[in-house]
Amino acid sequence: QVQLVESGGRLVQAGGSLRLSCAASGGTFSSPAMGWFRQAPGKEREFVAALGWRDTSTTYADSVKGRFAISRDIAKNTLYLQMNSLKPDDTAVYYCALRRGISSAATTARLYDYWGQGTQVTVSS
Repeated sequence: QVQLVESGGRLVQAGGSLRLSCAASGGTFSSPAMGWFRQAPGKEREFVAALGWRDTSTTYADSVKGRFAISRDIAKNTLYLQMNSLKPDDTAVYYCALRRGISSAATTARLYDYWGQGTQVTVSS
């Protein structure tokens, strides 16, 4: 069974930076399509960033373009989200997700097959 475990979330001041990690285990991975989503209190889960199979595609939400960067370490089976110039509106629980097979970077949550438990990011003003 595939497991995804996020880490790195914490309280940070506006303008600061954080790097989130998502460690994948329990499966046979070959750089699958993976993504980051977030959910703020009282709001629906929203797309943040995604990588396609073998990094063939990358996409970002308009709200984070130029500030966030998604990457992965294949040897460690770990996905990252580097977040810079953080704003209070970035406050949310951040989730990583994985798509099976040879898949593109997807912005729709229902296309992902596995999810982590989330890590809380709080940005103070």
